[in-house]
Amino acid sequence: MLGSGFTLGIASAAGAKGTEMGVVNYDHNLKEHINKYAMTIAKQSSRVEYNIEDQISAIIQLKTGLSILEDQKANELKIVLDNILSTFVSSILETEKSIHAAIKKGDEKGDNVQKLLISFLLSFASRTSSRERLNLFTTNYDRLVEYGCDLIGLRVVDRFVGALSPLFRSSRLEVDLHYNPPGIRGEPRYLEGVIKFCKLHGSIDWRYELGAIRRYAIPFGSLPDHPDLTREPLSSMMIYPNPAKEIETLYYPYSELFRDFSASLCRPNSVLISYGYGFGDNHINRVIQDMLTIPSTHLVIISWDDKLNRIKKFCSNVGHDVQISLLIGNHFGNIPTLVEHYLPKPAIDQITWREAELLKKRGVIPIAESSSSAEEAK
Repeated sequence: MLGSGFTLGIASAAGAKGTEMGVVNYDHNLKEHINKYAMTIAKQSSRVEYNIEDQISAIIQLKTGLSILEDQKANELKIVLDNILSTFVSSILETEKSIHAAIKKGDEKGDNVQKLLISFLLSFASRTSSRERLNLFTTNYDRLVEYGCDLIGLRVVDRFVGALSPLFRSSRLEVDLHYNPPGIRGEPRYLEGVIKFCKLHGSIDWRYELGAIRRYAIPFGSLPDHPDLTREPLSSMMIYPNPAKEIETLYYPYSELFRDFSASLCRPNSVLISYGYGFGDNHINRVIQDMLTIPSTHLVIISWDDKLNRIKKFCSNVGHDVQISLLIGNHFGNIPTLVEHYLPKPAIDQITWREAELLKKRGVIPIAESSSSAEEAK
C-alpha cells in the first residue's frame, strides 16, 4: 500500500515539489467555524492538525445543512469548494508534470528517476504467474503508479472496463490474463506482469457522469485547462471525501474499493507492506487491524519518520507486535536506499536462479544468502 510519501519520494529524486496535503486558505465569513470543525474531524482520526481533506469534509457537511435551509450561503460554499478542488488538482498535475519532465529530459538524473520508479514497482510485481497476483493499493490521487506501470509494461487489472471510456463496474469478477504457450494446445497459462490495482480514495481522472463513473484519458502531467478536466469538480470529480450528490449511496464507489481492500487483506498468510502511509485514516487502519487478528498475517511498515506518533499509536492499539515489522527512519524511508540495498532484485528468470546456485557451489556467497536469492528468483 502506497501513501503520499511514495509520490513525495519520487518527486524529491526528480527535483520536483510534491503535492502538499496541508491547510488551504480561502475567503468566507464562516471560515472560522469550518476550520474549527475540521480540527474536530482531524482529532477523530488521531491527527494533531487538520488538512485539506478535513476542510473539504467540513465544508461539504455545512453546505448540505445550508441547502436544506435553502440558505444562499450554500451556493457560496459550492464556489469555495470548486476553487479549492481546482487548485488542489492543479498542484497534483504540476507534480506529475515535473516528474514527467525530469524523466523525459533523458539526462542522468532523469534516467535515475525512471530506474528508481521501475525498480520499486518491479520489486513487488515480479513474481511467477502461478503465485497470487500483487494487490497494489494507494490513497494517492495522482497517476504515478499508472505512469510507472506504463513504463514497465505491466498489465493492470482494476474495476474499470472499456477501451475508449472505461466504466467503473460494481461487480468485480476475478478476471485474469492467460496465454497459450507455442506448440501446446489446450493448456492456457497465467500471464506474467499482471497486477491488481485499487485507488482507495479515487483519482483526478475519475468523473461521475450520466449515472456512471468513468475514467478519462487525461495525459500524465497535463495542463489544468485540459478539456477533460471539469470546471465544477464538486459535482462530478471522484476525489475522496467528495462523493457526487447525485449518487444514491453516499460513499459509492469508495465502499466497493474498500471491499476489495478488506477481501485482499483479511485472509490467512497475507502480508501488507506499506510505504509512505502515515496511518492517519481510521477507515484504513480498521481494516489493517482486522487483518492482524489472523495469526498468519504480517504487516511491514516503511516510513521516513513518525513525527506525529501515529504509527506508534497504531501498533500500541493493535497489540500484535510479533506480526509487525518496522522500518522507520530517513535511511529506510529514502527510496534510492530502499531500492538499492533492501528490496529484492526484480528477477524471475531461471538464469538468476542458476547463477545463485553456481555461486553457492563455488563458495562465493554464503549458503543462506544464496538460498534466499534462489527463492526470490523462483
